[in-house]
Amino acid sequence: MVINENILQSAGAEVRDYKPTENIFCEGDTPNYYYQIITGEVKLNNYNEEGKEFIQNFLSDGQSCGESILFINKPYPMNAEAITECSVLRLDKSAFFNLLSTSPKLCMEVTRFLSQRIYYKFVMMLNISSQNPTIRLKGLMDYLKSFQDDESPYSFMIPLTRQQMASLTGLCVETAIRTIKHMERDKILKIENRKILY
Repeated sequence: MVINENILQSAGAEVRDYKPTENIFCEGDTPNYYYQIITGEVKLNNYNEEGKEFIQNFLSDGQSCGESILFINKPYPMNAEAITECSVLRLDKSAFFNLLSTSPKLCMEVTRFLSQRIYYKFVMMLNISSQNPTIRLKGLMDYLKSFQDDESPYSFMIPLTRQQMASLTGLCVETAIRTIKHMERDKILKIENRKILY
């Protein structure tokens, strides 16, 4: 979801810059702002008690992070960590809600976007429950491609690295690489210049 930057700035949003590995917000923090990435990449993650990282999602230019938590009185259940240099628009929660209450169209767009995020969580939960790495990776690729009009084979370039795909599907990177090669052999996908076409 991309809310026009001019609309956000006229509502009082400020630009914040983050360096790689710097947190935009942390698990346990109280959600007080709407965040939208201007440039850069961010990952949503958690760490278990042994310090193992679990990646929930990768976000980039124009995407928002943590907005669904603004609607409930709960702390963030994850971290938002900059992967690259990032510029992020930050709008106070009350100003964000005021913006939604004055624009039914924007409110519908936010609702549609939140529904897409819930759909993604259901799809990923279903796929990750499979022991078959092909099913896990294909489920992720199906979801990513579902937002494109062209559904023909090999028409969509997967915007994630193999490491990112492994992290999102709970696979080790070696298994993801090996499985992607098998998927190419089975003509499920095509690899050109190291890019995955699905």
